[in-house]
Amino acid sequence: MLFTNLGRFTVRRRRLVLSLTVLFVVVAGVLGTGAFGKLQSGGFDDPGAESTTAHELLQTQFHGGDPNVVLLLHATSGTVDTASVVAAAASLTSELSAAAGVSHVVSYWSLADAPALRSTDGTSAVILARFDGSDDGFATLADRLGNPRGDGSVTVKVGGSEAVGRDIGSLIGSDLAKAESISVPITLALLVVVFGGLIAAGLPLLIALISVAGTFLSLFVIGSITDVSIYSINLTTALGLGLAIDYSLFVVTRYREELAAGMNPHDAVVRTVETAGRTVAFSAFVVAASLLALLVFPLYFLRSFAYAGISVVLIAAAGAVVALPALLAVLGTKVNRFSVRRHGNAVGQSVDGHGFWHRLASGVMRRPVPVAVGTVAVLVFLGLPFLKANFGLPTSSALPKSAESRQVADRMATGFTSNTSEQFAIVAPTLASSDTAAVEAYATTVSSLPNVASVTTASGTYAAGKQVNGPVTSNAQYAGGATGVYFSVTPSVRQRTAAGESLVRSIRGLHPSFTTAVEGSAAQLIDTKAAIGAHLPAALGIIAVVTFVLLFLVFGSVLVPLKAIVLNLLSLTATFGAMVWIFQQGHGAGVLGFTPDGTLDTSMPILMFCIAFGLSMDYEVFLLSRIKEEYDRTGDNTHAVATGLERTGRIVTAAAALLAVTFASFGLSGVTFIKMFGIGLALAVVMDATLIRGLLVPAFMRLAGDANWWAPAWMKRIHHRFGISEHGTPSDVHTTRAFGIERGPRRERELTDADR
Repeated sequence: MLFTNLGRFTVRRRRLVLSLTVLFVVVAGVLGTGAFGKLQSGGFDDPGAESTTAHELLQTQFHGGDPNVVLLLHATSGTVDTASVVAAAASLTSELSAAAGVSHVVSYWSLADAPALRSTDGTSAVILARFDGSDDGFATLADRLGNPRGDGSVTVKVGGSEAVGRDIGSLIGSDLAKAESISVPITLALLVVVFGGLIAAGLPLLIALISVAGTFLSLFVIGSITDVSIYSINLTTALGLGLAIDYSLFVVTRYREELAAGMNPHDAVVRTVETAGRTVAFSAFVVAASLLALLVFPLYFLRSFAYAGISVVLIAAAGAVVALPALLAVLGTKVNRFSVRRHGNAVGQSVDGHGFWHRLASGVMRRPVPVAVGTVAVLVFLGLPFLKANFGLPTSSALPKSAESRQVADRMATGFTSNTSEQFAIVAPTLASSDTAAVEAYATTVSSLPNVASVTTASGTYAAGKQVNGPVTSNAQYAGGATGVYFSVTPSVRQRTAAGESLVRSIRGLHPSFTTAVEGSAAQLIDTKAAIGAHLPAALGIIAVVTFVLLFLVFGSVLVPLKAIVLNLLSLTATFGAMVWIFQQGHGAGVLGFTPDGTLDTSMPILMFCIAFGLSMDYEVFLLSRIKEEYDRTGDNTHAVATGLERTGRIVTAAAALLAVTFASFGLSGVTFIKMFGIGLALAVVMDATLIRGLLVPAFMRLAGDANWWAPAWMKRIHHRFGISEHGTPSDVHTTRAFGIERGPRRERELTDADR
């Protein structure tokens, strides 16, 4: 009765509902513009990891940190030792030292002997600094520092991790606008083809507007309460936009079918809400349940997607179940205006019930074994590259080559003897600074490790296992009073590489007599991998258990949930294999416009898995519920599978195509891992809608026969008591008895004139 009452309410109070919806969109639009200011660019580290502890000690005990600002100065003529360049560098160094939030400023020109800060060809040198101010403060500072200097004898480019984060944030905003400008027109064209009319096609886009506005509002609110990743702007917007269109497609299609069956508009709205609305609500619950698994991870990058993603799913569902029916109640039969064909003869819809999808299912079930074996072999083959996955964290290479911070990083990596912007610290909080012998011995040992260019600490600078410079005034910063010393390590390799990780492991394996903790991006990567690996079984277990329980409550079967989980895993494995082949190994990098760095972002596959798994379960239930209805009606498993696939084929294919377009538009992003997210989810949706739904599902359903719906007696009793089902034979092509709460004989009344 819940959805019946909701449907009646949307009809009776349609103007109130629409007024509140407009008010919501206005408020969300106003407040949502502040979402960018609430979001953070980090979130990839484990709060309890050694690298995080070391970083916090570095800031609190030593009031220092790794340099996160790099100014690359290039002499337009001569070398960096030319008098005009030296003067410009001295002026810039003084200006940077005086800026708010800036500390630990050093440069090639301020140190007596710092060849590592000078390029090998002598035309470039760097100034390093630590900035601990706000994002807005850095943006202002970077704009000022990047202006032309002196008499034009030197050019300045701003790099470092702060600049990389700034450039990524800037790209995310422009990428979002680009994606929407491309996906919305294509989506509208597809909707016109699906519905055969302009008005019906425009309704899902209106609900998408509500969803996108709600997405920004939810990010603003959640970002005001807890840390939320800035990358959630693109990802949750894509999810909200896609689901809003997806859900609206089911609702509008159902409503038009009820009109075609002879119902008056207001009764058709009620029937639509109690059936298609129930479908949407169940779908939203499945997707939200999958996103819940992200809460087990300590990284707020992933946790923020659970908070934001679940709220976005609920907003999209509310728009489709509440606002859209109210709009349909106002439109009435006008929803079919400007149609180019009759509703009952829509694209892909068979008049005699034996169309493409019926013929496909029947053909598959005539040869289920070779089809199943062949399809599984293809999916396994596509997934093989995933065995060679090499996980990493975002670096400057995730940016396009035109980004200034990327240019600085590339120049530092190729034009200097050591990459001083890659410095990291080893913190020894209990080591007495007065114990010079212990400090020197440890620094000497670390400097002798492979891929270490130099080590600087309170007692001087060390390289290749020996001291190269004694202590000077500036070395005092490496001692934290009577107790505590830290060592600044300059590697000869980039940190977030296999060599960088190996270096950190070598340092951690030294085990001196005092306590040490290594920080830096390589240490962070190692610790992040460990944190994700430790919590991954729990996340997968949550998804598997929740999925099994939900599908069992719907279908009362043991085999159907297990089959659905296995098939989805096969599909996603193939998708991840494609991601390794494309983004890690770099096949098609020139066409897609990115620079492969030999890694996949560690967090992204987890995020993609949770989202794609929920979406694939969504479509799985649409299909299986229709099959189950036909099986209960006829007792013929083969007929039920073919009929179920035919009656869900058009609408689910359309929904998958629209969702794939939405995700694929983010493949145009200038940020590599956002590009991977969009293309990966588009592939997952297409894979599920074709190979899984069209081939594997009918093949396995045919092979299992009547056993599809078997469960032991004790589980049957549980399903009879708590199961989710609906008696009756609704005609909806994508909503069936599976989406209601079990109830007795139907007792509904037609809407009275007062209700209307």
